[in-house]
Amino acid sequence: MSLLLVLAACLLTCLGQIAQKKAVENWSGLPPGWGTKLRSPWLWLAIVALGAGLLVWLLVLQRLEVGVAYPMLSLNFVLITLIARFVFHENIDRRHWLGVALVMGGVMLLGLHT
Repeated sequence: MSLLLVLAACLLTCLGQIAQKKAVENWSGLPPGWGTKLRSPWLWLAIVALGAGLLVWLLVLQRLEVGVAYPMLSLNFVLITLIARFVFHENIDRRHWLGVALVMGGVMLLGLHT
């Protein structure tokens, strides 16, 4: 159950970060001022997803030691890298992929601890 909560917290946080990116990309064509920007559905999706991620994270902290739980948030780096590559078509170099593989290995080792 704890690992599912960690995964949910990661997915919600990543969704929030991607929604933030989409919100600011859409702001480029808007007139100056916050009125129009605050009506962005991407901005509100980001706020809701990050808020839900925070609440799930609190549940994680009730169940796992912070020394185990917090490093598992490194999965965000993996998920965001995959989204950057396959959704936003960003170039990711070999060194970055090696870092992703190392993070995944570390998370798997931590997962064995729970």
